[in-house]
Amino acid sequence: MSSPSFHYESRLRRSGYRIVAGVDEVGRGPLAGPVVAAAVILPHGRKIKGLQDSKKLKPLSREIVCRCVRETALGIGVGIISEKVIDEINIHNATLLAMRRAVERLSIIPDHVIVDGRQAIAGIEIPQTPLRCGDARSASVAAASVIAKVVRDSIMMDFDSIYPGFGLRRHKGYGTEEHFNVIRKKGLLPIHRKSFYPASSLA
Repeated sequence: MSSPSFHYESRLRRSGYRIVAGVDEVGRGPLAGPVVAAAVILPHGRKIKGLQDSKKLKPLSREIVCRCVRETALGIGVGIISEKVIDEINIHNATLLAMRRAVERLSIIPDHVIVDGRQAIAGIEIPQTPLRCGDARSASVAAASVIAKVVRDSIMMDFDSIYPGFGLRRHKGYGTEEHFNVIRKKGLLPIHRKSFYPASSLA
């Protein structure tokens, strides 16, 4: 399994961009909870053992890599958009807003941003490069995906303590069979995204 590299960051540095941030989001698809984005600036070329797209890491490995990223990064910003705001502005706009907030919360202003996906982040004036499958290709974006995933999982585990019996610790709000079954039995929680048709249709 190949690891994300600094290939794209190196190309940008050769073009004069010295400080490059990677940005990724987690939580676009779940029926419950927030969407979380992270922006990470890594020291150029500094390899982090085990760094991968967060989806490819098991929970324990992800926690270990997350600690390494936090110890290594020059800057980390996190943006969290609640389910209520998702319902108000839709998940697409909420995802872009979370990414924008993550970049805005970096302690260092980057010269360039590599964004996972096909679309640049609206509302920031920093030059950007959208990169499909960026979390599997760019070390900076992969680091952002790990931070965002660990932050969101932690939020959902806290919700599991507040709303026991919904299995949030296990499925993290995603539309698993277990999750649909408990919605049918118990109804929707305040943290459910009411605008998501599969959830609202079961209310």
